[in-house]
Amino acid sequence: MKYDFLDNTLLSHLGALPIEARVPMLGNVAGKHRSPHRGSSVEFAEYRKYVPGDDTRRLDWKAFGRSDRYYIKEFEADTNLRAYFVVDASGSMTFAGKGEAKIQYARRIAAALSYLLVNQGDAAGLSVCTDKLHLEVPPSRRAAHLDRLFATLGAVAPGGATGLIGALHTIAEKISQRAFVVILSDLFTDPEALGDALQHLRYRKHDISVFHLLDPLELGFEFDRPHRFVDLEDNTSLVVEPNLIAEEYKAALRDFLTAVRAKCHDAAADYQLVLTDSPLEPLLREFLTARLPKSKH
Repeated sequence: MKYDFLDNTLLSHLGALPIEARVPMLGNVAGKHRSPHRGSSVEFAEYRKYVPGDDTRRLDWKAFGRSDRYYIKEFEADTNLRAYFVVDASGSMTFAGKGEAKIQYARRIAAALSYLLVNQGDAAGLSVCTDKLHLEVPPSRRAAHLDRLFATLGAVAPGGATGLIGALHTIAEKISQRAFVVILSDLFTDPEALGDALQHLRYRKHDISVFHLLDPLELGFEFDRPHRFVDLEDNTSLVVEPNLIAEEYKAALRDFLTAVRAKCHDAAADYQLVLTDSPLEPLLREFLTARLPKSKH
């Protein structure tokens, strides 16, 4: 393939695993995902009492024989899944220490999951944000659409401050139908503001997944001599002796990670802390398997 973030072997290994929605979805075409509306698919949902105007073909005569009352069979309506991949393209996403650049890892996740979604008949879209939501590819189920999505991903040049919070609020307001929202970011933002944005998405009944991307150096802070640390978002720098601040840094990082996890949990978001030197296939396999209904595990 012409894109360096696409892996044919990975896609072939994961191709048998479906991407399932954790919450009922709404869509325009019949598909494999549960809808909040009752319909006439093959999966039985519940009985309800007959009311005038109901389709008499759905009357359960066995239930009538047992109770002498009319009951209607209801089934789960199936529908298609719309996914939006929200990629943080702020300056900090260019960092590559012990792992690959965070933006490249984000590209690989978004591309692989988009391909799998379209391959199973669902729609994938893309939103790329820096200090504002500035690149957007609306979701589509067409295979030809993937090339546009991949080209947009490949052209991303991270820089500047993060606009993730504003982007998430925009997406929550803009998406009229329930959707699968996948956030790919190092989440270097205020956890309280992040929590508010996630709650906004939850209020609109979206299925949220967060891939929290960090380089192993950011997590471990293993430096043995003075370093100049540069803020990749505003270009300010600071020369420090790592040994003097290591414990304070690690304590602040622990507090940050605890707060982020809590905000994701409170918003019912699926949270994954991912180091950018981690093999992608086991990560995505575990992610997809965990989303399957228990009967399919």
